Order: sequence, then structure tokens, then C-alpha cells
Amino acid sequence: MQPISRRQFLASTAAAGAASVVLPLINPRAAQAAAPNIIRAETRVIDVAGRAAKVFGLVQPNGAHGLTVSAADGFRVRLENALDAPTLIHWHGLTPPFGQDGVPDLPQPLLKPGQSYDYGFPVTTPGTHWMHAHTLQEQQLLAAPLIFNDPAEVGVDEQPVVVLFHDFSFKTPEEVLAGLTGPAPASGNGSMAGQSMSGMSGMSGGQGVAMPMDVNDIEYDAYLANDRTLDDPQVFTVERNGTVRLRLINGATATAFWIDTGALEGEVIAVDGNPVVPFRGRRFPLAMGQRIDIMLSIPSGDGAWPILALREGGVQRTGFVLATKGSIVKRIASAGDKAEPALDLSFEAKLAAAKPFVERPADVKEPVELGGAMQGYSWTLNGKTWGNHRPISLKEGERVELTMRNASMMGHPMHLHGHHFQVVAIDGHRFAGAVRDTVWVPPMRALTIAFDANNPGTWALHCHHLYHMATGMMTVVDYTS
Repeated sequence: MQPISRRQFLASTAAAGAASVVLPLINPRAAQAAAPNIIRAETRVIDVAGRAAKVFGLVQPNGAHGLTVSAADGFRVRLENALDAPTLIHWHGLTPPFGQDGVPDLPQPLLKPGQSYDYGFPVTTPGTHWMHAHTLQEQQLLAAPLIFNDPAEVGVDEQPVVVLFHDFSFKTPEEVLAGLTGPAPASGNGSMAGQSMSGMSGMSGGQGVAMPMDVNDIEYDAYLANDRTLDDPQVFTVERNGTVRLRLINGATATAFWIDTGALEGEVIAVDGNPVVPFRGRRFPLAMGQRIDIMLSIPSGDGAWPILALREGGVQRTGFVLATKGSIVKRIASAGDKAEPALDLSFEAKLAAAKPFVERPADVKEPVELGGAMQGYSWTLNGKTWGNHRPISLKEGERVELTMRNASMMGHPMHLHGHHFQVVAIDGHRFAGAVRDTVWVPPMRALTIAFDANNPGTWALHCHHLYHMATGMMTVVDYTS
């Protein structure tokens, strides 16, 4: 297997030569049996606070952004590259066979402009998922919802509301990254130029010494909900006494949010597409890469109810509005009165899987230390950056536990490809937590996940903060059948 080069990872346009090979269909006969859904990676223009912005998108031929289908139909997608640069799309939340995951050179090369590729495999987890580039193109909104309806829920009386949150910059992602890493000075020290140290607070580094915690490292021009800011939010018309199912996706590259349902109490029924024991509340954390399904009961009278995504560690916010027909929708400010707190693990500790894994002793227990710092802007797993990484080698059939300890002063949303895992411990305290594919690990905390090695291949394990991943915070879980 050829590893992803740093150049390929940071700028997909650099990998045009590597994209000349198109892999064969895994199951050509199945692909011929039914026409695939077409998803086209293309350029589009959106309005961001009154200013035109050229971005990317994942669009069906009818103009719909993203894809909603029945899980019973499986995953049958033809990805067409209509961009003027190589690209590839990761199907986040699905567990495809190795070769169809959409990470460049693991093992599929990037698709050159004009190329297409047919994907086909069963969908084992209906729910709220998403698709996105695994390169810096993700910052340019090359991401979209990927919803698989559960056949068992056909006829359920609920209104789905699907929203993808994103952070937006008028700078190119290469400019954003350069602002974080800075030009390499003669001394070899990393530059702090372009970094925001807002939201810092004292935190013990484990030695009884107060250490600065950095919550956000990028100041964006806007925060979006389905491509729109609160200057012109999307308004979903809802019925009085109706039931709404929010399918919320944090597609932001470097921003975690608090979801605030305001006057409507919500009931969480799923995270990362996996059902949980219902949990009620009005504020829920949503890290980069994560999804949450929230049920809402609309009151009997007319009204308008904003649902907000509040930026962790900042005053900025985005969101959308649920409103009965004809109701007045009041203007909502794009900034709150005070900075929101950092994400913590209080919500995670209260979640319980509705379908927990079968209990069995772990065959493998591996530590994974999350490291790095703003100074120099290099992020590591077990002290190694991508390219110098140490793979986590397993055997098929093993029950695996990874204990991720965050020794850095930033939170990290950790995502494992090709599998779902169950959260089984926080700071050593065991419990039967949620089944997920992405989990938040705050500074100076430890979190243990368990999964079964039942999908042979070489699978990425990385931080879902795009620029942490781009500067090294990635390794692989590797095993064969």
C-alpha cells in the first residue's frame, strides 16, 4: 500500500499524477443491477453575509445537496469529479469494505477532473451520516449530508430537518494553514501568526501547575447552517402539535458547537447515527465530525423557534428557525452576549447505547496519546506525526480497546474509519456509553473506546480538526483477514 504523501494530503491538486488509475468496481454485477445515485463534486457560488463566495459542493443531478435514501437499498453511488482539481470523498459514518472508504491512497487514488467511480456495499447502520473530502477541500465546503432512513421507521409521523454546520473563511485553506504554521524561521521555531488565543483559561497540566487551554485556533469569517448565516437563516415550516426530528451534522473543519434548542426541550435519540437511550435537555455538545438526532414536539399554537449552534469558546453563532406557517420570524444576532464554555464530557458520561456491544474481555489494549501544541503547530499520536506514524496492528476478530489520553491543551474529536466503537470508560471509570465513530477528548482527560476488528483493512484514525490532521495527527489501524 502506498501511504498518503504530505503533499497529497495538504493540497489535492498536487496529486493529479497519482489519480490516473481508476480502481475496478468491487461488485460490477450488483452495480449494473440498479442505477447508482449520482453525486457530483462541483463548484458553486453561495452568499455569505452579502458577499458572493465560490465554494465546492456535492450535488445530485436535480440540484439537491447531499443524499437521502433508504438503508435497504444499500450504498450505490457514482462519484463524478466535475472540479478542475483531483478529489475524493469519504463516506463518514459508514463501514465500507476496504478500498471504498474515500481516503486518498488508502488505497484509492484521487479522481482526476472528469473521472468517476462507482461505489457499492451494504449499509449496516441507518442514520445521520455525511460525506466530505479528506483533503483541505473540506474547508471549501466539499461536504454534504448523507442520510440513510431506517426501513423499520417507514410511516413514522415525524418531519425530518437536516442541517449541516460549517465554518467559513474567504481565505483559501492553504492560506489558513500557513497562518497557523507560519513560514519556517531560521531558528526552526513555529510562528504564532494568525492564531487566536481567545477562550483561554487556566487548566492543570497534571502537575498542579496552571497551564493555558486554547479553545479555538482559527477566526472564521462566518459560521453556516446549510450554507446560510443568521443574517438570512433557513426557515423550516412546521405543523402545530407536530414532531420534528433534527438531524444535525457538524461539518466544520475546526469549530465545535453547543446546540441550543431554546424554548423547545429536545430528546436525543441517536449520536453518530447510532441509537442511544433517550436523553432530554436543551443544550448538547457537537464536535467536528459528530452528528446528533434530536426529537422536538412543536407546541399547539403558532410561533417561531430558533435552533442555534453556539461556537465553543466564542460569542459567534449560527442556526436555523422552525416556524408555523405565517408566523413572524424575528432577526437573530450572529453573536451572543458572552463566550460559550469549552466542550466537556458531562453529556458523554450520561449517554448509554440503545444497542450496546456484547460484553467480552479485550484481546488488545492500546494507549494512544494525543499530543502537540500551538507553538510550532505540530500535532501527534503517540509522539509521531503522519508519515512517521506507528500503525496499530491487530488481528481479525479481536476485541480492541484504545485509551486515548489528551496530553495537549486543545480538545480533539477523534474519528476511526471503517468501524463503530463504544465509549466504555472516561478517566478510567467504566460504563456502557454511546456507540459512535467520532468522540471528543478534552485536554488532560482520558477516554477508552472498544471495537471489534471485523472489517479487515488499513483504516485511518485521526483528529477531525482538519488542520490538526493536516499537520500530523493521524495514524492507521491495520489488520488482514
